[in-house]
Amino acid sequence: MPAYRAVVFDFFGTLTRSVQRGPQHAAIARSLGADPEAVTGVLDRTFRARACGRYGSAEATLRWVIEQAGGRPRPGAIRAAMPARIDALRADTQLRPEAVSALTAIRSRGVRTAVVSDCTHELPAFLPGLAVAPLLDAQIYSVELGVCKPDPEIYLAACDRLGVAPQDCLYVGDGGSHELTGAAAVGMTPVRLAAPDLANHLVFDADTNFAGRTVRSLTDVLALLDPVPALL
Repeated sequence: MPAYRAVVFDFFGTLTRSVQRGPQHAAIARSLGADPEAVTGVLDRTFRARACGRYGSAEATLRWVIEQAGGRPRPGAIRAAMPARIDALRADTQLRPEAVSALTAIRSRGVRTAVVSDCTHELPAFLPGLAVAPLLDAQIYSVELGVCKPDPEIYLAACDRLGVAPQDCLYVGDGGSHELTGAAAVGMTPVRLAAPDLANHLVFDADTNFAGRTVRSLTDVLALLDPVPALL
């Protein structure tokens, strides 16, 4: 039997490679009459609040960000910009080359999988179209739940969807949002993904003092699932 019944993954920087905002974000800001650097500043300062859904719908949140950055979008402009906003986030997101094979191998062992992401409205809009989507038994999004990591509720929601206890879960993440210490606090076994590309990753509230187990790739997670042979 595998050592764990489920593996819960972070999304950005874990199932994906390092994330940086691409040029599409600046184009959206300009189209809505705001300075791109000012918009970036608002986005950085308010990530956690936006990821918890504090400013309402996707349209309401984008309008709030643009107005905070000094923009005064004309009527209808925000709604028209929403597809571009989703496309911009999707363009920032590149799955790790081993993501599909690792998830497939995990599920072949009879182990369930989930993603738990601190995210804004865009990820639930585009993740279903990614190659990993059919390989995830549950998707937990902070913006839908109304809480962010390391709040226990977000981890326990994944356990509830998967039908497993926290003690039966391996949690894999790059360490943003203090996610690893949060996973440990509810009884999961946390593992930091320390892939080389993450040196330039856009991350908030990093778990800098985490001293637990580390892997270098998603493929390395498989070894943690296989039971250690008993000594004769």
